Amino acid sequence: MTDPNIPPAERVVHQTTINTASPERKNGGGMLAFLVGGLIVAVAVIGWFLYSGGRPAAPERPEVNLDINVPAPKLPEAPRLPDRPTLPDVPSPAEPPTVTTPTAEPRP
Repeated sequence: MTDPNIPPAERVVHQTTINTASPERKNGGGMLAFLVGGLIVAVAVIGWFLYSGGRPAAPERPEVNLDINVPAPKLPEAPRLPDRPTLPDVPSPAEPPTVTTPTAEPRP
């Protein structure tokens, strides 16, 4: 068994570094072709708008002759409303009572 108070022996680490040239980068040829293609499409669309008046040719409209006769649905009869009740004869109101206004008597 080893003594835990003694540090371990130094280790020798061998390291090898290899320097290589980085791989060649591609030029922007693909991106340039994409941009040139987009410009060609944009010029074609602008030319189409200029020479066609900006609108596509209107299609011929077919003649449409429709005759639709559909019978209207028949609704069931609604229940009959009851007769309006007659009001009983009510006597006319009586004359309102009259009250005499007291007069002030002079004091002696």
